[in-house]
Amino acid sequence: MYPRVEIDLKKLKENTSFLVKLCKENGVSVMGVTKCFCALYDLAKAMVDSGVEYIADSRIENLIKVKDLNVKKVLLRIPMQSEVEQVVTYADYSQNSELETLKLLGLEAIKQGKIHKVILMVDLGDLREGIWPTDVDSFVKEAVKIEGIKIVGFGVNLTCYGGVIPDEENLGKLVEIAKNMQDKYNLELEIISGGNSSSLYLLLQGRLPKGINNLRFGEALLLGRETAFGNFVEGLHRDVFTLKAEIIELKDKPSVPIGNIGMDAFGQKPYFEDKGIMKRAIVAIGRQDIDPNTLIPIDKDITVLGASSDHTILDVTQSKRNYKVGDTIEFFMEYGSLLKSMTSEYVKKVIK
Repeated sequence: MYPRVEIDLKKLKENTSFLVKLCKENGVSVMGVTKCFCALYDLAKAMVDSGVEYIADSRIENLIKVKDLNVKKVLLRIPMQSEVEQVVTYADYSQNSELETLKLLGLEAIKQGKIHKVILMVDLGDLREGIWPTDVDSFVKEAVKIEGIKIVGFGVNLTCYGGVIPDEENLGKLVEIAKNMQDKYNLELEIISGGNSSSLYLLLQGRLPKGINNLRFGEALLLGRETAFGNFVEGLHRDVFTLKAEIIELKDKPSVPIGNIGMDAFGQKPYFEDKGIMKRAIVAIGRQDIDPNTLIPIDKDITVLGASSDHTILDVTQSKRNYKVGDTIEFFMEYGSLLKSMTSEYVKKVIK
């Protein structure tokens, strides 16, 4: 059945082993981030078998899927107050930035007879989640009073929202803040987490500040690249995931629509370059399942023209292959398409 994502488990294991070894040599532990593939059990297990010390996900529903895996589990997204019971039940750690939520986590942990471990997130300029640096001291002063929780780490998120690149200055500031809070409040810190796959380039260049002892890898493990500059990393596979979609129409048509142009189905006014008559293939997958801007045909002579909700239109005019209706076209996926295709119930997942 198509469309389908084929997943090479061997290559995922090799990517994971490569990065775990690199990190271990530098005194850094690895959180394997499973959100992009919705924590499919076999893939999460492959990461654990290959050495990750933590499984991390933004959604508690995904951590529930892997509850039987013998590995430490981390909730990446700041917990919703409405989910604290599940967070304490299924996550060993959670990342936090709100005192009121910490108080609820503490009460629930006491109720369950547990100590819930928390990583306090610091906002170093990317302007997503985190405590502002000047507020960290007053925050920790109150947080250490909360029973049922234990502050075991500090972390930062960079590049995901504001595009801020991790560097020696901002990650060095995180280390300084963590060490100061550790000394002042007698904390037993297990984790100083220096970000995600965008921090990988610092590790590769030997520039990761001393004191950073954890990184959270998703895209690097899955797509083989660091995300600060988008470079593929030598030694990592980029083709762990391959999307295959079936051609449902193949016709010669003009390259520019005929008539007055208004908005498309997504409220945008499209622009078309006149290239004359072209051979256009439609494959049975659309924006509900992928992002056409992050879909890369393996046949380099194919161009993605665009997509509606359920159809993706391709220019196959220059291809050396004689495609027919019913044939499949293969794609590499960047992060946006991988996330959507693995989330979509309309895309089959096949583990090889």
